[in-house]
Amino acid sequence: MVPTVPIRCPECGREHLYAPPSYPCACGAPVAPPVARDAAAVPVVDRTWAEEWVTACCGACGREGHWPQPELDCTCGAVLRIPVAVSADGAASDGATADEASEDGASTDGAAQAGHPGDAGPPGDGEAAPGHDRAAPAPALPSHIPLPRTAPRPRPAFRPVTIRDARDAVTVAALYLRWLGYLNTRSAARRPPSGSRITARGMLAQVEPALRPTTLRDVECLWLTAMTEAGDTPVACAFFSLAGYTSGARTRADTLGVPLFTMDATGTPQPINSAADELVATGA
Repeated sequence: MVPTVPIRCPECGREHLYAPPSYPCACGAPVAPPVARDAAAVPVVDRTWAEEWVTACCGACGREGHWPQPELDCTCGAVLRIPVAVSADGAASDGATADEASEDGASTDGAAQAGHPGDAGPPGDGEAAPGHDRAAPAPALPSHIPLPRTAPRPRPAFRPVTIRDARDAVTVAALYLRWLGYLNTRSAARRPPSGSRITARGMLAQVEPALRPTTLRDVECLWLTAMTEAGDTPVACAFFSLAGYTSGARTRADTLGVPLFTMDATGTPQPINSAADELVATGA
């Protein structure tokens, strides 16, 4: 369980108990950037892509990964950046179990030496037989294994709504999310720099009705917002655009696993990448 630490808001003086969110490592173990107990929270004024990430080590496998910088929303309206504890090599550790690993290694060595000299087991019980090489280590699993192509869940056909203005575009996106199974859709409390956002249980979607292609930065900001606002409950994200996407935006969406949809005047969203196809196939 991730320990909680007291955080005091420098703007209003309120004190909060904060526990950083956990994210899954490629090995499957949860990773939570450790919060520095002796450092003060800093109000977020300007955001940059580099400052939104921290490097943390997985305590189970030792793999270093980049995770969202812990943040806290104070009731006074300030957004606080929570400093993390950084080791000498510049990486944060989520409570690495190096001591446990050494103890496990010691117990294993002790068990191996407990046998009597001369009680050699058959080849294959720890030693390779003459003329045979040791088995190669298993390759590391990818961080994301896409679901196989499946038929869509039985659901009635989506009823499109003609798009005449930006409000119609938001309405179509909300109806489409409900059609996918995301109920209780509503406007998000925070408005993005461009377009509108819709939130539902387990989903954060952005609608871009402007007549310009959606950029790489738009996709990154949506994904980062979904990651930072998720907390302990996983939140997916999706993008709906009237004017399509730049090549950089599509490449970044494929890397981050963000479903992309395009819309036209007929009001029927169309998936344009594999993540969107997977979302349509599986639903909420």
